[in-house]
Amino acid sequence: MSTTTTYAATGLTCGHCVSAVTEELSALPGVTSVTVELNAGGTSPVHVTSNAPLDQAQVLEAVDEAGYTLASPTP
Repeated sequence: MSTTTTYAATGLTCGHCVSAVTEELSALPGVTSVTVELNAGGTSPVHVTSNAPLDQAQVLEAVDEAGYTLASPTP
């Protein structure tokens, strides 16, 4: 059974930003898809689907590695 969690990411301004975040999150074990709703200059929802719940520290690190900030998971 897959799990989808939506995170709030800040600092994304263009398609390159979306690609960087998508690439880093997709590399996490168990991640099956990543969708980013770009809100340039604001908070962008990032939907991550995985085979099991992800370790929040790994998600935070992946987004940080891409060069952006994860505000928090949203309900």
